[in-house]
Amino acid sequence: MDASELLSAYDEQVRRSPRAGRPGEIVERAPQLTRVLGAKGAWGGVIWSDLRAPETDAVIAAQIERFAETGGEWEWKHYSHDLPEDLPARLIAAGFAAGEPETLLAVEIAALDLQARPPQGVRLQAVSDLGQARALVDMQDSVFGRGIPGMAEHLMAGIACDPPSTAAVVALAGSSPVAGGRVEFDPGSEFAGLWGGATVPAFRRRGIFRALVAHRAALAAQRGYRYLHVDASAESRPILARLGFVELATTTPYTYRCMGGA
Repeated sequence: MDASELLSAYDEQVRRSPRAGRPGEIVERAPQLTRVLGAKGAWGGVIWSDLRAPETDAVIAAQIERFAETGGEWEWKHYSHDLPEDLPARLIAAGFAAGEPETLLAVEIAALDLQARPPQGVRLQAVSDLGQARALVDMQDSVFGRGIPGMAEHLMAGIACDPPSTAAVVALAGSSPVAGGRVEFDPGSEFAGLWGGATVPAFRRRGIFRALVAHRAALAAQRGYRYLHVDASAESRPILARLGFVELATTTPYTYRCMGGA
């Protein structure tokens, strides 16, 4: 499957026609748009749209009204091939704030080396309880310089549900978390998503990132997934490209905070 076919499959399966799989999640679909209403502390927003200029402002206003019912902050996840071409400008005009762009990458799991192991002195451990989840999230927050309230609890809810919607792994040097990430299993899709990959600066360039990708890819393969997708930062994009991931699009989060939201 070439990059254009892979992007079409991703758009249809992950963005346009996802199934709710995470605790408390609700998926709402319309002919022009798909949105996700997350549980408290979980992500929510518009994940797919196919709009035409005359209708765009009205559709944006309708989403602001819909998410006002849930309160708090939500996101319009824009991709570089989305229409209309001036959608980003229209979102800004409606009160959204643009975040840092990332690169959407994907790969067929069969093309990856799943045997990569961490370096000597570092071991991988599955996250299985709230204490481990908090340790992973604290490490990620320190690396990224920001955090999401309730993320550890949301992560454990995904791990504990049946079947699990999420698996997480942490790399330990002794008892200290030095890297980690999660894989989310999109139900009814051929795609699993890699999220939250982080490594503390002192442990970079040792092969830990590669081992974490291989470990999570193997978990996805065991569950029958064919592809992985990831929104890559500028730092991780070249590493993933060397592993075989291909670039599909650029994605930018446009965030809106509801007035009076929590």
